[in-house]
Amino acid sequence: MLASFRLEGKTAIVTGAGKGIGRAIAIALGEAGANVLLVARTKSDLENVMQEMDGERTSYAVADVTDRSDIRSAVEQAAERFGSVDILVNNAGMNIRSKLDDATDSEWHKIMDTNSQSVFMFSQEAAKHMNKGASIINVSSVGGERALKTGVVYAASKAAIIQMTKVMAMEWGERGIRVNAIGPWYFRTPLTEKVLSDPEYLDSILAVTPLKRVGELSEVASPVVFLASDAAGYITGQTLFIDGGMSIHGFS
Repeated sequence: MLASFRLEGKTAIVTGAGKGIGRAIAIALGEAGANVLLVARTKSDLENVMQEMDGERTSYAVADVTDRSDIRSAVEQAAERFGSVDILVNNAGMNIRSKLDDATDSEWHKIMDTNSQSVFMFSQEAAKHMNKGASIINVSSVGGERALKTGVVYAASKAAIIQMTKVMAMEWGERGIRVNAIGPWYFRTPLTEKVLSDPEYLDSILAVTPLKRVGELSEVASPVVFLASDAAGYITGQTLFIDGGMSIHGFS
């Protein structure tokens, strides 16, 4: 049974792998036995993550996830270096915390391109190299399901990922490609560091989180390993909320 959770012989691509959740996911996939291609825009961040992983089974690509040519190059690098593309984790994301009245067209395009269009393009390019048994995991958010304080554009981008996941799973199911998503709540990352340092804001988070704590990065990485593995072989089109129970409440 435990062997079905292992990923030896499989190749994973992780976007946004230089920091935070993406870094934790990449390291966890490597520990489970996968070859891993790290993707991010900042070379120094990727090199730092490389130092924590098996150099024989890890490589990196400096790429902009909103640029299809960069995406195609990264996917081809993974296929050429390791011989296959079996797992894609669409993790890259960003936010600009603007109120609805203040959000600009430029912010809309930047957030949607990074959070949603990147999932569409990277999945298309990776699927060209995928065979039966491959797995795509998209990183959405509880903000794609519940009303949060993260802004309307971010909410729209993450909701789009949930619906894309369902349709991708339906279309590619016959090819044996599984597509699922995760919806994290608050974890301590560079992106959330500022808001979590505000005691009043942190208290408001814990008030709607039944487990009464912020998540540990290992607790978001481990479910991704599961969804990527053969142990999840009959799971597709689903969004797993990793949120300490928050999504049974709401946050306005």
